[in-house]
Amino acid sequence: MRYKNPYYQADKPHHTPEGFRNPQQAQTRAEGDFKRWQEERKRQGLPKPPKKGYAHFIADWWQSPDFSGSEDAAWWLGHACLLFRLDGRYILTDPALSERASPLSFYGPRRKTPPVVTVEQLPPIDTVLLSHNHYDHLDKRTVKKLLKCFPDVSFLVPLGMKRWLQRQGVRQVKELDWWDETPQQGLTFHCVPAQHWSMRTLWDRNRSLWCGWVINTARQRLYFSGDSGYTPLLQQIGERFGPFDLAALPIGAYAPRWFMGPQHMDPQQSAALFRQLNCRRAIPIHWGVFELADESLDEPPEILREAILAENISEQAFSALKIGGRINLTGPES
Repeated sequence: MRYKNPYYQADKPHHTPEGFRNPQQAQTRAEGDFKRWQEERKRQGLPKPPKKGYAHFIADWWQSPDFSGSEDAAWWLGHACLLFRLDGRYILTDPALSERASPLSFYGPRRKTPPVVTVEQLPPIDTVLLSHNHYDHLDKRTVKKLLKCFPDVSFLVPLGMKRWLQRQGVRQVKELDWWDETPQQGLTFHCVPAQHWSMRTLWDRNRSLWCGWVINTARQRLYFSGDSGYTPLLQQIGERFGPFDLAALPIGAYAPRWFMGPQHMDPQQSAALFRQLNCRRAIPIHWGVFELADESLDEPPEILREAILAENISEQAFSALKIGGRINLTGPES
């Protein structure tokens, strides 16, 4: 029986009767592209290790997080996982703290840098924001641990993800469509567009939506992109909600561009988007943990340095943070 999208609204260009789509995506993948990419990377021996090896990369780019204080702050916990402390509330994005980004414990992309924190070491989490259902962003083991430690935690998710979370035991979960908003504990969360896709099994491709998130407080405007290729829709986010005090923008999993371009921004595109969004500061995310594409783990921050120079952006405004690093939103970075 053909699947019918229960959320379908004909007047929304990102909806289809069978699921969801990217309404402004110019570049698409053809049949056989994945096999071609796998053959090319195997033949070329990609990705290469970091220039000085993995141990040196970890020593340079990994630190234990410091959760002290009470001021508004943001921590990058690796890949797309961020922790925000806003008005005394703790918000976690795309938590994937397991050894692999995979449904299997023995196969699939394995972490090259260890988690900087366990779920048990986190401060009390009030809200979890999920951008989509890929395994490097939605990890079942981490979700189960979050529920055990913080049984009253609430989840905000794009359309189509609620049922999966309820099966894991989540009691408080709300689905939103692009441009929807919801108030929660004095904060306002906006579900915003992204250019990506969803799939968790062989049978559910694009049946759930993908998104980014904007968080507004009385003092702060924050943007978490989730996973996204570059699309003019992203500029609309800045027009509607900017300027932003802090944005989390992806800079990894971009090579080769002919294959990764539709779904992942490269550092140059993120630097250009930083300008378009009128950001005050940004944290580069989606790099340094999993080898999901052909670039080496240490390449994204190097390319970002060149990109911000070309865009006349200061390193204080947009440069790589250590995994576990912190930005105080009302004071100096640590």
